[in-house]
Amino acid sequence: MEDIYGGKRDVMTAVMNRIIRYIEANGKRHEQETGNKLYEHLSCRIKSEESMREKLARKGLEVTAENALHAVHDAIGVRVVCLFIDDVYETVRLLKDMSGCTVVQEKDYIRDAKPNGYRSYHMILETLENGEKYSAEIQLRTIAMDTWAALEHELKYKKSLENTELIVQELRRCANELAACDVSMQTIRRIIKEA
Repeated sequence: MEDIYGGKRDVMTAVMNRIIRYIEANGKRHEQETGNKLYEHLSCRIKSEESMREKLARKGLEVTAENALHAVHDAIGVRVVCLFIDDVYETVRLLKDMSGCTVVQEKDYIRDAKPNGYRSYHMILETLENGEKYSAEIQLRTIAMDTWAALEHELKYKKSLENTELIVQELRRCANELAACDVSMQTIRRIIKEA
C-alpha cells in the first residue's frame, strides 16, 4: 500500500517541528519577560495512515496523497494547553505573527462553544515548503477544556449507551462549570497581578 502522504512525511515533520520550536521559543521569552508560563504543555502528531484514509473516505474524497495533503487540513496537528484563557489568546496572537505561515481559518469555540459544550480555539496555518502548500491544525485550550475534551472523547466512543440524552446534558453542564472555573481562575490571576 502506498504511503498516504506520497513520501512527504519528512517535509511534514519539518513543518510541524518548526511550529513547535516557534511556540517553545516564544514560551521561553514570555516566561522570562513576565515570570509566567505561556502554556502548560504541547503535543503534536502527523495523522496516522489509517486515520487519514478513514477521514478521506468519510468525507467522500478519493484516498490520494493530493487529498490527504490539500483537501484535509489536519494532517499535521499541534495542541497547545495553557493555564489561563488569556494565554490561549496570547498564543493565538503570536501564531498570527509567525514568519512564513498564514492563518487561513480560525474558529473560536471558547467564546462560542459548540452545542455539546466543547471549547477550544482552532487555527489552520498554511506554509509553503519546496513550492508546495502544507496545512497544520492548531488547537489551543486551557487545562480544564483539555480535560473535558479528553473525557468527552472517551465517552463518545463507548458503544450501545443508554440514557444518551442525559449523558449529553451532563457533559454540557460539566463543560459550563469548567468554563466558569476558567473565568474565575483568570479573574483571580488578574487580581493577584494588580495587587
